[in-house]
Amino acid sequence: MSDRRNGGPPRPDDHILQAGGVVKIYRTGSLEVPALGGIDLTVARGEFLAVMGPSGSGKTTLLNCLSGLDGIDAGSVLVDGEDIQAMPDGRRTEHRARHMGFVFQSFNLIPVMSAVENVEIPLFLTGVRAAPARRRAAAMLARVGLGGRERHRPSELSGGEQQRVAIARALVGEPSIVWADEPTGNLDSEMAGAVLALLHEVNREGQTLVVVTHDPVIGASAGRLVRVVDGRVVGDSAAGGDLPAEPARAAG
Repeated sequence: MSDRRNGGPPRPDDHILQAGGVVKIYRTGSLEVPALGGIDLTVARGEFLAVMGPSGSGKTTLLNCLSGLDGIDAGSVLVDGEDIQAMPDGRRTEHRARHMGFVFQSFNLIPVMSAVENVEIPLFLTGVRAAPARRRAAAMLARVGLGGRERHRPSELSGGEQQRVAIARALVGEPSIVWADEPTGNLDSEMAGAVLALLHEVNREGQTLVVVTHDPVIGASAGRLVRVVDGRVVGDSAAGGDLPAEPARAAG
């Protein structure tokens, strides 16, 4: 599933992500609004990092800039040793498709496609043929507990099931890093607990996760917690690193 196949704690000297002096400014006419004020951040391979902060603090902007979804005004962002912000747009898009997975609060599933068709999309973007893509997508859906639901469209799935489809889509290409923006934000507590348990499970198998969240349960259970206020990192410390004693479980 990831480059760190054998589990165990991440090595602090093995960084999948190295960001230095990241500045992001939003401009509207002559108005400039600083969003990120020179952020330095590293993420070790195999780490589960949670990013928390108040609304408008720059959490999602940070995720978008570190993943290359947004450009930056200064600094550098290295993922797997390559500066993604120095790449042309096409090369950056290709790098994201091959090395990254994304999970969003709103699921971002294509409503006219079945679950398995949604999961196949990243594989097609990297040139995988139809038959092996279908096999890998179906196997990943089974991996996240949705075996037998492959042909259901998003409207036929619960919120928790839709988020598991989104997680399967993020994982199917065996990315170096998975970015998640409020992955439990649209879920009730039971479904959120089930999704969090799944994130911990894939992290234990070696998947690197960076999760932006308002959920204190995710923040407390991640291996590391970074706090962002007004576009700056104001805290960076080890968190609990494990699930609550009795995580909620959901049938959906």
